[in-house]
Amino acid sequence: MSLTNTTTDWRAGIERRLTRTREFLDETDPEALTVVTVSMGSLLAAFLGFLLASPWAAVPFGAFLTATGYGWARHQALIARAVTLAMTTVTLVTLGLIVVFIFAESIPAFRYETASAFGISVPGLGMFAQPRWDAVSEPVRYSLLPMIHGTVMVTTIATLVAAPLGVAAALFIAEIAPPTVRELVKPGIEVLAGIPSIVYGFIGFTVINPWASGAFDLNGGSTYLFVGIVVGLMALPTVVSVAEDALTSVPDVMKHGSLALGATDWQSMTSITLPAAFSGVSAAVLLGVGRAIGETMAATVMLAGIPRISEPLVNVFYGYETLTSLIARGYGSANGVHESALFAAGVVLFVTVLCLSIGSQYIEARMRRRLGGAE
Repeated sequence: MSLTNTTTDWRAGIERRLTRTREFLDETDPEALTVVTVSMGSLLAAFLGFLLASPWAAVPFGAFLTATGYGWARHQALIARAVTLAMTTVTLVTLGLIVVFIFAESIPAFRYETASAFGISVPGLGMFAQPRWDAVSEPVRYSLLPMIHGTVMVTTIATLVAAPLGVAAALFIAEIAPPTVRELVKPGIEVLAGIPSIVYGFIGFTVINPWASGAFDLNGGSTYLFVGIVVGLMALPTVVSVAEDALTSVPDVMKHGSLALGATDWQSMTSITLPAAFSGVSAAVLLGVGRAIGETMAATVMLAGIPRISEPLVNVFYGYETLTSLIARGYGSANGVHESALFAAGVVLFVTVLCLSIGSQYIEARMRRRLGGAE
């Protein structure tokens, strides 16, 4: 499709939306428009007052509740549309402000760790070009490499635990388990997602770490191996739930056709169901990886809290620090550039998880298009 046709279609779409909006406004009662205007204006004023920490923010919020209540009684459909749109807008704006705040607070650390590459000064390059994090002795250095290494180690191990177990459990629930067993197993797995992460971390700290210390002759028992296993078990319910939904979304006609041609149940699962649901299963694994990357309390409780890189790099029998545990340990006492460096760690986490989320959404949308016959 040419650029001219694309632009024409875009303009036509905008014109259609404007036409529908004008028709809607022409048909709407003036009183209803007044109520919506007062309600939305009050909500905007209350939101701005909240952002400015004004003691008068309660006044427009009260006006919003009053106008919304009146509008709900007299013009329910219109006020419902307006309120849902306003709440969505407030949510998006709030998330946007949080993102802007995190990036803005990390700027001093990126400036402090400016380094030169090929004669060009690059802000923040020092955080990723040298392995030393030391917020006490001079010269102070804020390298994120040790914590990135720890995060990669924990996430890799957690993925190796959650991915095969989660996909196998999802396949069992969706294709093999009888209805009675399915009704018992699936809720039981989802209950695991409701257990607080600090509980997993406490069990790891009081049971697994002491056992690892004695079994492997380790000082303190802090290991990436067992932290990764615990985090993988925490991510398991997410992988199972999303992968099971993907497997059950495969049309039954595809499975029945395979069985009618003489394939066994196992051949149908491996040759039809899994390939057809591969995009959704991949999205489930990516979501589990995102959960593993962002896990805080289990890693904070079980790891030693020392910002260093294990030797050799693939040594999983020692565990020092991850990005999340660094933030959890240091936010209470950090200030100045040190605090900004913690925000920089948050920026790295945010960008990483954002990319994984976008990737999982893309893969899931691709699966829906394939199963819907759009490709």
